[in-house]
Amino acid sequence: MDAMMTVTAATTTGKPAEQNMHLFETAQKFESVFLAEMLTYAGFGKSRGEFGGGIGEDQFSSLLVAQQADAIVAAGGIGLAEALFEAMVEQSQ
Repeated sequence: MDAMMTVTAATTTGKPAEQNMHLFETAQKFESVFLAEMLTYAGFGKSRGEFGGGIGEDQFSSLLVAQQADAIVAAGGIGLAEALFEAMVEQSQ
C-alpha cells in the first residue's frame, strides 16, 4: 500500500490518524536530513569561484543544502520516507 494512501485512509479514524500523520512527518524529516548529508558529501554547497567563496558562504552553505533536501522531499523524495513510514506503522500496531 502506498504510504500516502495509508495516511489518508487512517485520517477517517481520528486519533490513530494524528499518530500516522506524525509518523509520516517524522519519516519525511529523516529523509530530508539524510538527503542533506548525501548532498553535502556529494559536494553540493561547497564554495565555488563564481560566488567569491569566503567564510560567509561556507557558514551558510549548510542552510542551502538543507533547503534543497527539503525541496526534494516535498517533490516526492527518493522513497525513503514512505519505506520508513510503513515500517513505523507496522511496528506501532
